[in-house]
Amino acid sequence: MSLQSYQWIYLAVVIALANLPWLNERCFFVLQCAKKSAWIRLFEWLILYFVVGSFGYLLEQRVMGSNHAQDWEFYAVTVALFMVFAFPGFVYRHIR
Repeated sequence: MSLQSYQWIYLAVVIALANLPWLNERCFFVLQCAKKSAWIRLFEWLILYFVVGSFGYLLEQRVMGSNHAQDWEFYAVTVALFMVFAFPGFVYRHIR
C-alpha cells in the first residue's frame, strides 16, 4: 500500500471513531446502560481520542520508520480536529 492510501484509511477510521460515542447506546461499547449520559459519552470520546492517537503513532512508526517529536501545539490541534470530526454524531444525538 502507498502512503496516501494509509492516510485515507486512517482518516476514515478517525472519523468513524470520533462519532461512535454518539451513535452507540452501550456504555464503553460493551456494557448495557439504562440511559447513557452526556458525561459518559464525552469520556468515551476522550478515550477514543487516545486510541486513535496511539494507532496513528504506531502507523507512523511502521510506515515512516521513526516518529517525530511533537509539542503541545500538535496535541491541541488534534483534539480540536477530533472535535470537528465528532460534530455530525453530536448533532445527530443532541440537536436532531
